[in-house]
Amino acid sequence: MTQATLSAKLRIIQPSGHINASNAIEFKSQLTEAVVAAEDSALLVDMHQLESLDSAGLMALIHALKLARTLERRFGLCSVAPSIRIMLELTKLDGVFEIFESHEAFATAL
Repeated sequence: MTQATLSAKLRIIQPSGHINASNAIEFKSQLTEAVVAAEDSALLVDMHQLESLDSAGLMALIHALKLARTLERRFGLCSVAPSIRIMLELTKLDGVFEIFESHEAFATAL
């Protein structure tokens, strides 16, 4: 997972590969650190390099979203692959997460 600061108001996390039970704890930890460090910034998880996400990875995202809301930080997802989008729709989480097509769409919404 890589992390970048696009501007003072936007931090981007870019997971890649597969997030599953074997690495979800590390993913959750990295997301937690990013949300806490974001301070006055919004946090965007750019999923364009993410090939798959299982329930453990989904729980890590939910944890990060809850933490962001507690800390009053904006949290969004972008470039979600169709297979992951289907999982979000089936679990009704597509209505919970803010999902954008690109970084630019998220930045515009700020």
